[in-house]
Amino acid sequence: MSANKYKRVLLKLSGESLEGNQGYGIDPKKLEAYAAEIAENVRQGVQIAIVIGGGNIFRGISGLGKGVDRVKGDQMGMLATVINSLGLSAALEAKGIKAVVMTAIRMEPIGHLYNKWEAISALEEGKVVICAAGTGNPYFTTDTGSSLRAIELETDAMLKGTRVDGVYTADPEKDPSAEKFEEITFDEIYNRGLKVMDLTATTMCKENDLPIVVFNMDKPGNLTKLLSGEKIGTVVHNG
Repeated sequence: MSANKYKRVLLKLSGESLEGNQGYGIDPKKLEAYAAEIAENVRQGVQIAIVIGGGNIFRGISGLGKGVDRVKGDQMGMLATVINSLGLSAALEAKGIKAVVMTAIRMEPIGHLYNKWEAISALEEGKVVICAAGTGNPYFTTDTGSSLRAIELETDAMLKGTRVDGVYTADPEKDPSAEKFEEITFDEIYNRGLKVMDLTATTMCKENDLPIVVFNMDKPGNLTKLLSGEKIGTVVHNG
């Protein structure tokens, strides 16, 4: 796998994916499985930055109906992403891969304050860089944080690991007749009203010509196949 299709990528993982079958929190088996596959690809020379959501611990918007201020709710969500990032960094280091947690807001010694140049330097040294706390601002999702970091770190693509294997004409979990796209343009996403990421994140990728690959991260081996050039998931790109 020396001739990887991608040299540097940003992998976006949902917080919910870390729940496994528990329905909450972090499932150690799921964490270990993700770390094992990420570690395998780092050893093959792929530079991997990661953003993880925090929905397995707290969702900022969900607290609104319970009297939680939106800004405070989003800040709680940012802290949830830090917990997940620390968990993944520990799992990667248990596999012998050095990982650096960089936070969008100051919280040394828990993590380093995010800095593009330090992050790229770490990636080039073979470390995994885990970008936590979103953009550091309320009203922005981790999707937008992922787009921002992927563009800043000059990645070849953003890989969005989900529980479905790509982008469909409709929700395949609700509509069995939904058809999968092998590739689709950003404009088609807009015109069809398909939800790949939130509008801000998608627009950032479109304007900066950064392709998104939506794939099923829960299927073992998918990440490795994708990085080695196999057609996995759906590629979203400019026409």
